[in-house]
Amino acid sequence: MLQWKELYQECNECTKCNLGSGRTNMVFGEGNPKAKLLFIGEAPGADEDRTGRPFVGRAGKLFEKGVQALGLTREKDFYIANICKCRPERNRTPDEDEAMACITYLRNQVALIKPKIIVCLGATAMKYIISPDWRITRNRGKWVERNGFYLTCTFHPSAVLRDENKKVSFWEDLKNIKRKYDEV
Repeated sequence: MLQWKELYQECNECTKCNLGSGRTNMVFGEGNPKAKLLFIGEAPGADEDRTGRPFVGRAGKLFEKGVQALGLTREKDFYIANICKCRPERNRTPDEDEAMACITYLRNQVALIKPKIIVCLGATAMKYIISPDWRITRNRGKWVERNGFYLTCTFHPSAVLRDENKKVSFWEDLKNIKRKYDEV
């Protein structure tokens, strides 16, 4: 297992898939490196690629608004990262080989953080972290305990922006996550 500095450097120099050649910035992750809560998204978008920071675009602003309403902050209460560290062109869903090239970096981050709760934001993160058999509309908000982690999923904030009907469910899921956060 690599420590933070070495892991960051390896991610930044990665050429395991074609995403690295088209990126402006690698988007490693951000937040409290000892947080008990880890949010995992799909991949960086254009704003994230430009800044090198996760969840800073429109979807990130919606996400921040939700977690801040619950009293949670990146700096203190959680860490946030993505399955892929580089932006797929036109914000497409990462291909299987791209996700698998990056997943070892994410696993290393999980091992360093040692969170108690892992929340998958969207179907892509859910597929690779919880199960390819889960469906976001059917399984969002459900908890599973595995290897000492409490795992759940909710809609990706970008899906909530595209479909206002998901907003209430997303908010309910965030409140459910906060209850679990307060329990563990």
